[in-house]
Amino acid sequence: MSKGLDQPQLAKIRLHPIKALDPVEVREARIGPSGGLEHDRAWALYTLDGRWVNGKRTAAIHLIRAAYAPDLSTVTLSVPGDRRKIRAAAIPFPGGTDSAAEWFSVYFEERILVRYSACGFPDDTLASGPTIVSTASLQAVCDLFPGMSLENARSRFRTTLEINNIPAFWEDQLFGPDENYAVRFRIGEVNFEGSNPCARCPVPPRDPQTGEINTEFTRKFTNMRRSSIPAWTPEARFDHYYRLSTNTRVASRESGKQLRLGDALVLA
Repeated sequence: MSKGLDQPQLAKIRLHPIKALDPVEVREARIGPSGGLEHDRAWALYTLDGRWVNGKRTAAIHLIRAAYAPDLSTVTLSVPGDRRKIRAAAIPFPGGTDSAAEWFSVYFEERILVRYSACGFPDDTLASGPTIVSTASLQAVCDLFPGMSLENARSRFRTTLEINNIPAFWEDQLFGPDENYAVRFRIGEVNFEGSNPCARCPVPPRDPQTGEINTEFTRKFTNMRRSSIPAWTPEARFDHYYRLSTNTRVASRESGKQLRLGDALVLA
């Protein structure tokens, strides 16, 4: 850690209750049965032939807004400015999958299935714990693209835990030089193992509100990452540099433990 910086602290917890849709910020979250955060990526959308409906495949999903009740008991789905005037709908969460499927089917004009899992639908099934990024890393992305706000960068990369009081890419310390080397650390009362730098997909180049693609995003971001790898980063883990944030594993014995804003991150 650089001299003069305070202890790393948990600055934001962002759940994405419906995979590919808007997040909700919470002050505390509980570890779920598979090591992810409870209610994170709890719903996922599928076509009838079993394909994901997400930002990687379906740009139209970026136009949907999802707003949650404070206790996450309902989600209100809407499409502001939609010419078809699709009605907003308040749907029970997480039990209202059938009602949600009807709403999404109308919007996408094809039959959509909504599935629920208490374990969530993580992108990395081998490292299904929360993803971790530093505020400074997100700011480094913003600095590449004039006018990009931190909130916009957060929505592009969709990480669950954000840490402050650390320099950009400090989270690279949370994975080892090879896949067999586990970096152990703790946030509050929860024990983690760092796994790998998270490979990014086609979603970050798209504006999270409109789906508009920045054709220079991937090239500029990759060049920035390549040229600014810190000395503490195990660079051997980068087969390419289109990576940001750290994937983690959380043991089943941690299930039910709470993470809270302000919790300190402590390396084991």
